[in-house]
Amino acid sequence: MEEGHIIHKVVHFSGRVQGVGFRFATVRAAREFDVAGAVRNLPDGRVRLDAVGRPDEVIAFVGELTDRMSDFIREKDEREQAPPERFDGFSIA
Repeated sequence: MEEGHIIHKVVHFSGRVQGVGFRFATVRAAREFDVAGAVRNLPDGRVRLDAVGRPDEVIAFVGELTDRMSDFIREKDEREQAPPERFDGFSIA
């Protein structure tokens, strides 16, 4: 990931987002963008996405994922947090 202005978006997806390949689709989509982060299932049935990178890359990544998985997403809650000290690669947590 290139240096410069970095953001950290936390996105919670709800709907039918577990058991449909959402996390694997997220990892595949992340490969197309210069982002780092993680995706995980939450006990309440939502999926949490942490995406770190340049604003244009993070916004495009979240948009692409939302488009790809739109049939399964009922709601999307997006917030920005302070970027972590270090976040390398993209993984399923």
